Amino acid sequence: MKLRDLGFEQWFEAHSTELRQEGCGFARISAVDRGACLIMNEAGEVPAELTGRLAYQIESSIDLPCVGDWVTAQYYNNDTAAIIHRVFPRKTFLRRKTAGENVDYQMIAANIDTAFIVQSCHFDFNPRRLDRYLVMAADGHVEPVVILTKTDLISPDELDQKMAIIGSVTKAHVIALSNITGSGFDALTLFPGRTYCLLGSSGVGKTTLINRLIGREAFTTRAVSASGEGTHTTSRRQLIVLSQGAMLIDTPGMRELGIVGAGDGVDLGFEEIFLLSADCRYANCSHAHEAGCAIRAAVERGELSEDRYASYIKLKKESEFHELSYLDKRKKDKAFGRFIKSAKKQMKD
Repeated sequence: MKLRDLGFEQWFEAHSTELRQEGCGFARISAVDRGACLIMNEAGEVPAELTGRLAYQIESSIDLPCVGDWVTAQYYNNDTAAIIHRVFPRKTFLRRKTAGENVDYQMIAANIDTAFIVQSCHFDFNPRRLDRYLVMAADGHVEPVVILTKTDLISPDELDQKMAIIGSVTKAHVIALSNITGSGFDALTLFPGRTYCLLGSSGVGKTTLINRLIGREAFTTRAVSASGEGTHTTSRRQLIVLSQGAMLIDTPGMRELGIVGAGDGVDLGFEEIFLLSADCRYANCSHAHEAGCAIRAAVERGELSEDRYASYIKLKKESEFHELSYLDKRKKDKAFGRFIKSAKKQMKD
């Protein structure tokens, strides 16, 4: 195996000169669990930790290494452990707002080629939640593919209705499949050297999908008493190298999917609305109450659904509000940091 097989393509090679360090090699973060890391290179996978200097330089959680990142690492103890010195810039990424009231970014994964957005045809089917995943992918410049699982639980007519709903939301490729019957798996092609990431709620069939792609029961599922559906027991993000050479990043189910500072991502996730906005009378139209708003006019004509419009406005406002809160938090953190440094200097003097 070579680094290129793990996704170290030309884009990363172009950054390798400035990040190369004597006595170190390049590796990819393959797992993160409560701050502990595993890294992977041509020889295999070992545990790794950040140097004190790198940990000190990190100003935000968004700068911490996440699954899929490329790093410069120094191996020791007969190459059974490593220290991470530097983190490569990210070509693509998936992130969300941290769960709860705290406004900060949480990195999901980095350097992803395709995000598989998984929804069940059964209880989990939710177009508005799909909007959020599509915005997340667009914000990080990741290609989205929608996977509908558990097609065996509904009729062909019901499946056609769900496919039509998704078609009204996105132009992304949609694959409908059943982990039980195997139907639809012939349309799921994964290419060597490319990195895919599974996104979706618990119980949509992500773990069963992974096991089928691997060809064995490598990961366990447990039953949900209310529905009898499988739910993932994974608590960490993990990169898996499949036998055909593709890489798959598994993620725990996400109950909260907040949006922070994803203005362009919201526009790209609602492409038809973004295109309509070019015909608004005012360049800074909020699409809420201004005269001459092309988006609201399309809603009134029935060319754009009210649900679609409402989802766009909601995510746009949420993204902007959380971004302002995040920037305010960063200003306070930096001011406090300057105060601490000044106090330490005065103590030394």
